[in-house]
Amino acid sequence: MQVAERLEAGQDIDARDRFGQTALMRSARLGQGAVVELLIRAGAELDVTAKYGLSALMLAVLNQHVAVARALAAAGADLSLRGTGSAGFHGRTAAELAEASGQSELARVLAIGNPR
Repeated sequence: MQVAERLEAGQDIDARDRFGQTALMRSARLGQGAVVELLIRAGAELDVTAKYGLSALMLAVLNQHVAVARALAAAGADLSLRGTGSAGFHGRTAAELAEASGQSELARVLAIGNPR
């Protein structure tokens, strides 16, 4: 069943899987831009976090899905959230994660809050 069909059937848009991730988080991690846009339009919660305090925006950044990261930031994802736990994520914002992974332009955009 496709995401749109699941939403039409009344499935909880922010339901979590066994790893604590929502459909938005999984789609952002995989770089599925069209699905991310659909979930944003349908009202998915942008700032849910799971393991290591990572949000959908952070997962997009870590997996170098720049367009998805920009879409999430433009939709209002919280740019001030900070990762937890693992040394690679602890205390870092999405902008800092982007900078650490060599995505300087995205880091700059996220740091100033101008995603488009």
